[in-house]
Amino acid sequence: MNAPRNPKAGIDALLSPDNCALILIDHQPFQFAGLRSHDSQTIINNVVGLARGAKLFNVPTLLTTVLEERGGLLLKQLQDVFPEQKPINRTFINTWEDPRVIDWVKKTGRKKIVMAALWTEICLAMPAIHALGEGYEVYIVTDASGGVSVEAHEVAIQRMVQAGAVPITWAVFASELQRDWAREATVPGLAKLLVDHMGNVGTSFTWEQQLLNTPHSNR
Repeated sequence: MNAPRNPKAGIDALLSPDNCALILIDHQPFQFAGLRSHDSQTIINNVVGLARGAKLFNVPTLLTTVLEERGGLLLKQLQDVFPEQKPINRTFINTWEDPRVIDWVKKTGRKKIVMAALWTEICLAMPAIHALGEGYEVYIVTDASGGVSVEAHEVAIQRMVQAGAVPITWAVFASELQRDWAREATVPGLAKLLVDHMGNVGTSFTWEQQLLNTPHSNR
């Protein structure tokens, strides 16, 4: 008898530019004010890198805020990645209860939904668990999300994983979309992401380019 197929294993479990959509939830001043699981600079760096990766590979991306007139407008650095898009401003705490969000997801035709949010334990956990219950495959970007404490963030991740979510990090998202260095059209853009958002990886890459492009001296 054949063993049941594991839907979280195999090539079909990997993200690609044509099988996923990204939802970025509530990266706003009020949420940053309560962020304690990570420093704000790290989350800003990572979520902007995540958004730029999605744009590089033409992954449908939705920006959404909650009560922006009170909690503040979307993070400027994030809005600048998609300047033409007006974020969906919700009253629902659970993004997945807003019909506009559901309509957007359905129009993409994608079943793999990648999410990042502030805060992890509320604004990420609620829609992730809800979407999983409706048959979507949910990937949670843990280092582009954050909670009001380390415990809140970590417990929320455990809860979502128990419900079936797949945890990833922002650089994994971009790398999985690239998949093959022979896909040369996106290599320069991915290299720029590494330089701009991956710290020591970026500085090492820049140094390597410097050494490779330094003329050999005969002295």
